[in-house]
Amino acid sequence: MDFNAWLAQQHTEVELALSRALPEGSSADLCQAMRYAVLGGGKRLRPLLVLATAQAVGASTALAMPAACAVEMIHAYSLVHDDMPCMDNDVLRRGKPTVHVRFGQASALLAGDALQAQAFETLLPEDGSVPLTLSARWCRLLAVASGARGMAGGQAIDLSSVGLALDQTALTQMHRLKTGALLQASVMMGATCVELSDAKTQALSRYGAALGLAFQVVDDILDVTANASTLGKTAGKDAANDKPTFVSLMGLTQAQAHANALLDEAHQALAHTGLPAVERLHQLADWVTRRSH
Repeated sequence: MDFNAWLAQQHTEVELALSRALPEGSSADLCQAMRYAVLGGGKRLRPLLVLATAQAVGASTALAMPAACAVEMIHAYSLVHDDMPCMDNDVLRRGKPTVHVRFGQASALLAGDALQAQAFETLLPEDGSVPLTLSARWCRLLAVASGARGMAGGQAIDLSSVGLALDQTALTQMHRLKTGALLQASVMMGATCVELSDAKTQALSRYGAALGLAFQVVDDILDVTANASTLGKTAGKDAANDKPTFVSLMGLTQAQAHANALLDEAHQALAHTGLPAVERLHQLADWVTRRSH
């Protein structure tokens, strides 16, 4: 199966699993807002990384799917909250109105809260299909990656850095937390489906870290080179809000070179895993770094 066919198959399976995992019902539009936030859009990069890593280490897609769904729910909740007027104040996400525009700010806040809770519920299925020891590992990885030492901490730094001239070290640290931590955790949640040696685990962690930062560098590049219809979100937002980015710090050419260097780093890390079936992870790294939206 070539990469595009694999990608389409995984997308279909993830979308179906997410639809099954998300609650339905009225709850004063809460369930509707949750489903609106998650379904029918997005690259699904994080669940793809979970599944590709699980496959690379010899675990089944069925075993890894709860982790894939949970990490996407956390990502979706973060987008719902980030788009609100108290943060980035955006009106377009994945080519459609943001959740607070569609449902109101209070419903958006609650939908994000509920998605965070739903993610951890999903990691602990009642049917016993996931061993409790594995669920516990997943819960810790996801909690650390999404909390003060990860995504939320990075967003706090981002909000406090508007108008400031960060150096490359500070900017890199901010994005390793805000964006990179959840992408790295996606790789590690797939990796923990089986017992691995320390060397293999560390190599996969390095891959996830390099890929996570490369994703953000490319995101900064696309913010100045792509239009809103291509991105599915407001283009030029970072510059308009005077936010520090890799492009504003390094210039477009150097930012592109930095993304390519991080891609090389990701490929080299995979080469050190000693795993025989990492082709999809190589392909995902290329897909992330060379994407147009």
